[in-house]
Amino acid sequence: MTKKWQIYEATQDKQEKIEELKQKYNINQLLATILVNRGIIEQEKLKIFLNPTRKDFHNPFLMPDMEKAVDRIMKAIEKNEKIIIYGDYDADGITSITVLKSFFKDIGIDADYYIPNRLSEGYGLNKTAIEKIANNKYDLMITVDCGITAVEEVELAKRKNIDTIVTDHHEVADELPKAIAVIDAKRKDSMYPCRDLAGVGVVFKLIQALAIKLGLKEESYLKYLDIVCVGTISDIVPLKDENRVIAKLGLLLINQTKNIGLKSILLSAGYKNIDSMAISFGVAPRINACGRMGHAEKALELLLCKNINDANRLTNELNEFNKIRQETEKSIFEEAVLKIENENLNNKNTIVVAGENWHHGVIGIVASKITEMYFKPSILLCYEDNIAKGSGRSITGFDLHDALMKCADIIDKFGGHSMAIGITIKKENVQKFYDKIEKIASDMKVDEIIPIIQIDSKISLNNIDKEMVASLKQLEPFGEGNKTPIFAIKNLKIDSIRALSEGKHLKLTLRENNTMINAIGFNMGNLVQEYKIGDKIDVAGVLEINTFNDVDSIQINLKDIMKAI
Repeated sequence: MTKKWQIYEATQDKQEKIEELKQKYNINQLLATILVNRGIIEQEKLKIFLNPTRKDFHNPFLMPDMEKAVDRIMKAIEKNEKIIIYGDYDADGITSITVLKSFFKDIGIDADYYIPNRLSEGYGLNKTAIEKIANNKYDLMITVDCGITAVEEVELAKRKNIDTIVTDHHEVADELPKAIAVIDAKRKDSMYPCRDLAGVGVVFKLIQALAIKLGLKEESYLKYLDIVCVGTISDIVPLKDENRVIAKLGLLLINQTKNIGLKSILLSAGYKNIDSMAISFGVAPRINACGRMGHAEKALELLLCKNINDANRLTNELNEFNKIRQETEKSIFEEAVLKIENENLNNKNTIVVAGENWHHGVIGIVASKITEMYFKPSILLCYEDNIAKGSGRSITGFDLHDALMKCADIIDKFGGHSMAIGITIKKENVQKFYDKIEKIASDMKVDEIIPIIQIDSKISLNNIDKEMVASLKQLEPFGEGNKTPIFAIKNLKIDSIRALSEGKHLKLTLRENNTMINAIGFNMGNLVQEYKIGDKIDVAGVLEINTFNDVDSIQINLKDIMKAI
């Protein structure tokens, strides 16, 4: 697939700023170039980005309704009221419950929790759950990572004599729930400096505010940064501003975590370096697998447990759920691809594919893979009797949520945002929906959208050394809003080329004059037919230090290749 390389060009102004950063902060040319290209140039912003400290957290009382929430919780403490935490089943929700319940326990509150079952209840507050909570005579319900749109459910809780504090980070609707307090930095009246906190980040601000009100030491809330970091990275929020402070300080704490459950997951995942990638691909999938398979409470039990034997047993259960999730996902993916190829859906502007007995806990992941594979908006539907439930993923340049709004007359319900949606539709309307969404995509000229690779800098192979590559670690943690730097290296000669793993991956040795470097292209094995030894190519990729047999060498993790002009 043809991709467009968008390379940052250093203007005269930028060049002057790069030189200034090099001198002022004693950093190399490449590091200074990336920082300038990403707009991290103001002194305070740069200081927090490179070396954040515990002093860089914002005042929690700047959050809307924080004072009201703290006062209501203080009242609950004084009157020894029954408190329940209502959470979500994903990694953000599980870590949110973990942090709040653990902090409460530290200050003498034994709060209970409720996690809706993903398969039978779905996301967020529901009226059946509120009835159960009311029957158990709870006085105060605190939502975490959900609740911002639960107007009717909060009203029902109020009628059942339950006070509600909403803590959430999702987009706000026109009407706020009539709760005692609604804490969400995305509120229209919010003056909070960081609008992109994860749900667990909002909980962190709540316990910070409670600690201040109670006159506790900073350690009382900072000790949970390891779990807050896990939820923040797992939820793929932009790692900027306060989220970066959470992630960077949190990763330091994770490397010496006292949380037995987290330590057990990390050991099981087998990552040598505990960084954002270890969290994203090692920890988060295991926690999320529990929720996807309908057993979210197992992940919560693990993060709350105090016994190493219990932790190891629960970790094994998480691994098993993750294995089942992977097998289920693989089966659905293969079936979906077969349908797409047999029905020539890959020639359409959008891919809408439906199947019987597909597990709707994992079809969102499959939709992501289908979108990545074909670079088209995709929606996977699972038939359940006369209803089709599904998930969709989009590509940059096509607002999937907006497209669904134009199909609202034939959809039962939907939600999400421009890049990811959930949908419920009657089986009899699926073909009408497909025809309508296809026309919308055609009118929007989706077939003309080309994937763009954002390249931080064009560099020469002769200028790359281990010290320079190692310096890029100062930009970590990488994630949403702070991607791993990608570089363009042009006019390289292929010295060797071969496919690995039964043709799946590509292995190259590249040369520029007398300098050589290895390159690996994951899932690019098909290109072995297009290139040969002696060809001159341009490559875009990530620079890495590869360790093999205790020997370090620089390699390029390829993102794209093209013939040199």
